Amino acid sequence: MTSENGCHLVVIPSVTLPQGWSAPETHIRFVVPNGYPYASPDCFWADQSLRLENGQMPQNAQIGQVVPGQPDAQTLWFSWHVANGAWNAATCDLLTYVKIIRSRFVELK
Repeated sequence: MTSENGCHLVVIPSVTLPQGWSAPETHIRFVVPNGYPYASPDCFWADQSLRLENGQMPQNAQIGQVVPGQPDAQTLWFSWHVANGAWNAATCDLLTYVKIIRSRFVELK
């Protein structure tokens, strides 16, 4: 989906989660910025009901943040950013970013 500012929304309908989460899988959404690949994707959204296995809210996450281009989708916004030096426009792609998202889920369990 392309937004009015030219960014693209990527929706992955089923990402398997490691143990330690309240659900075995979640939808993932992230925005591909206009400057991609020189600008890396930043932050992502999951299902609103997703929590840690113990019921706690994940670190750096907020309920109810609206996904760009999907104003009716209430989600769980993860304010997680690509670490400095982890994104190289010559070698990284959208699959790299999906791997970064998956690694964030592993780190929190």
